[in-house]
Amino acid sequence: MGTESDVVSNTGKSTISDLWKLEDYWAIWLGFALLIIGLIIFLPKADQDIRAKIDAANAILTTESQKAPFKTIEWYNAVAAKEKLKATDTAIAKKIKSIASAPQGWKTNPLQAFFMDSSTAENLKIKATEKYELLHQKETEALAGAAVAQTAAALAGYANKDLNEAAVSAIDTWRSAHAAASKAKKKTSVKQYNIIGSLIILMVFLAVFFGIGKAVMGESFIKFLLGFAFVFVIAVLAYAAENNATMKHYGIGYAAWAIIFGLLISNTVGTPKWVMPGVQTEYYIKTGLVLLGAEILFGKILSIGIPGIFVAWVVTPIVLVTTYWFGQNIIKMPSKTLNITISADMSVCGVSAAIATAAACRAKKEELTLAVGLSLVFTSIMMVVMPIVIKALGMPHVLGGAWMGGTIDATGAVAAAGAFLSERALYVAATIKMIQNVLIGVIAFFVALYWVAKVDRAEGKTVGAIEIWHRFPKFVIGFIVASIVFSMIYQSIGKDVGYVVVEHGALRGFSRLAREWFFCLAFASIGLATNFRELKSYFKGGKPLILYVCGQSLNLILTLVMAYVMFYIVFPDITAGI
Repeated sequence: MGTESDVVSNTGKSTISDLWKLEDYWAIWLGFALLIIGLIIFLPKADQDIRAKIDAANAILTTESQKAPFKTIEWYNAVAAKEKLKATDTAIAKKIKSIASAPQGWKTNPLQAFFMDSSTAENLKIKATEKYELLHQKETEALAGAAVAQTAAALAGYANKDLNEAAVSAIDTWRSAHAAASKAKKKTSVKQYNIIGSLIILMVFLAVFFGIGKAVMGESFIKFLLGFAFVFVIAVLAYAAENNATMKHYGIGYAAWAIIFGLLISNTVGTPKWVMPGVQTEYYIKTGLVLLGAEILFGKILSIGIPGIFVAWVVTPIVLVTTYWFGQNIIKMPSKTLNITISADMSVCGVSAAIATAAACRAKKEELTLAVGLSLVFTSIMMVVMPIVIKALGMPHVLGGAWMGGTIDATGAVAAAGAFLSERALYVAATIKMIQNVLIGVIAFFVALYWVAKVDRAEGKTVGAIEIWHRFPKFVIGFIVASIVFSMIYQSIGKDVGYVVVEHGALRGFSRLAREWFFCLAFASIGLATNFRELKSYFKGGKPLILYVCGQSLNLILTLVMAYVMFYIVFPDITAGI
């Protein structure tokens, strides 16, 4: 699983040189470097003007909450005023986004993913404006209706239940119309663009960024740069494929395309030898996972409270252990490491958990690839099917969001599926997945502990307690530290200011842009390094597929039951406030 230096360190004693010779530590240093730069750029944006606007909006929220038994038009407008305060709207954030920008959306002409002339932009703008004006008119009418209904409820002193319910219904109608109009309005800002230059700048920056670590670890800097350029092109093509209108509709994201394009090359003409130094799956994704840690903010986790923690932290370990036991004793999986990697991938959070678990148990590269492949296939299916099922059953969106957040593997897919239902479902689903992501480090530690104490001993291998440390994926430390530090910063400056400069500044305006590119590079590397002939033996009897389907079925059932019990029976008050 690891680099040659990983193997040497894990079979001998740890030395101080591990801090700059091992890939895991380089993932930490590179991830921390980006996070520190993000804080330096965006924390100063929390100026007095921002705080004054937040205070004004909060004053309105307090007044409106005391005035009416429901959320009024003014209440929602105040919330919207706060949501508009984002450090990502600053000039420097827009410049960063333009440099880190992925290929744009397109329908029939793939070249539009990379550039658009002024005449095409103008035509699209005209069409988008026409659509927006129609939706804006509907929004205006809905707002007028909501104002009438709210006034009627107010004149009755908010004592008439029917009038209150009518006001709530009218306000909900206005909010839906407003959301549609806002979405349409964003499309009216079409401008000509050419991102080829920025992609070249980004490629050079990332090549040097990762190449420095490779050079210090004793590998050829020049050979890495050449290989990286090829991997980067595959990643760009994956983003372009994802942003096709049809692919967006069916939810086929860059992860699947990056692997597909890589597999097409590796299983036909073969991945050129000069490319292989740039094919560094774990290096890229480990660095991305350190950045992901910063996005796990404890304050946001606690906002959903105990119900979310039960759904994520009780069901997940049960499913993991049960699936592993089922694979060993019922299906008779030929490889314990493949069994635990698939079990963790399916029960925790997909690829991120698979990488950490595979490192902890020394799984083979082919086993990790197989687990990731299964995860991506089922994630694509579930993110489309689950929202449809939830709608068809008339399931409450809080319950549906919790169900999706606890079962769909990838964070991005969870957000997409939640958004398909409603803002409420998106909020619950994304928060549950965030809570579940915390388990990445916990699972990695206990897998390392179990493998050293039970599996290796059972196989006659002599191992000591220090082996747990050697097995434990060091990048997880960076993941945990990033989460703690950013959570402390977020809490210390207050959640409103934190929303502006941390969540929608240092994170979404900087580190997340990098993380998504790192993940895409990792998926492209998986495809380029995988040959189906190497995986053939693992598919014998279809056991990996059976394991995944059975484990995910158990996950779907237990998560739904736990979500219903916790959100609607044990803690209904918390649910009502979401």
